[in-house]
Amino acid sequence: MEKMEHTILEDQKGDRIDKVISTLDPEWSRTHVQQWIKDGHVIVNGHSVKANYKCSLNDKIEISIPEPEELDVIPEEMNLDIYFEDRDVLVVNKPSGMVVHPAPGHPNGTLVNGLMAHCKDLSGINGVLRPGIVHRIDKDTSGLLMVAKNDMAHESLVNQLVNKTVTRKYKAIVHGVIPHDFGTIDAPLGRDQKERQSMTVVDHGKHAVTHFNVLERFKDFTLVECQLETGRTHQIRVHMKYIGFPLAGDPKYGPKKTLDIDGQALHAGILGFIHPRTEEYLEFEAPLPADFEELLGKLRNNH
Repeated sequence: MEKMEHTILEDQKGDRIDKVISTLDPEWSRTHVQQWIKDGHVIVNGHSVKANYKCSLNDKIEISIPEPEELDVIPEEMNLDIYFEDRDVLVVNKPSGMVVHPAPGHPNGTLVNGLMAHCKDLSGINGVLRPGIVHRIDKDTSGLLMVAKNDMAHESLVNQLVNKTVTRKYKAIVHGVIPHDFGTIDAPLGRDQKERQSMTVVDHGKHAVTHFNVLERFKDFTLVECQLETGRTHQIRVHMKYIGFPLAGDPKYGPKKTLDIDGQALHAGILGFIHPRTEEYLEFEAPLPADFEELLGKLRNNH
């Protein structure tokens, strides 16, 4: 069972303990946190507390994070777009609209269901919910993902992500015309307290850095390439909104009047990493999906 410690900061004093803990990781819902507290997985200054405990400055919190809930993942035959595969690693190009892994209430039709039918030997480090999944991209984002087929590969790929040696480049269409050719957004991300399913820039959030460069400018939009230094939930979508250029088609972070596209115009086109066994650097590139290319054609014509 993984453990995490946190000391209450000035702006958290007086807040309920369940609220504070649920802001520490975007994966943790308040409902789950309340269950952890009920089950005795949360200790404050050496004692158990209730979910409505009001925090004091410098309270020491210890959280014992339970193992992921196990689901029976049903293998489903799918026509997966596989770019590379050997006994350790698989690289797959995920279409927009496909969820990466099952969750309670969404047990099938995910990339993991398809992977389970394709190969039986996926790593089990993340529990049954996310076998083999080292990193992920949002449902409506298309592009390349690396998948671990054993625990050795999983550990190596995760370490590369932590050490920021994985190459991850995305193409995105954003609202507005970005005047400068290059930029770096260094702004910490955390859960939005007003909108629990969204992320936002917060003072005490997780370190997040996105580099971008302009590829093409249109009348009211810009095509950019974004390179991730860190990989936080919704990072590119939140960071581009933060600097005033939200992604076209983004139902959560973009304006209502946008381009005719189903979900955000974001594609994980380039993925590079060191092979866990051979130690050779591998890099893959997936072309833009047809609807993304079509959209660019319309923007060029309008321009």
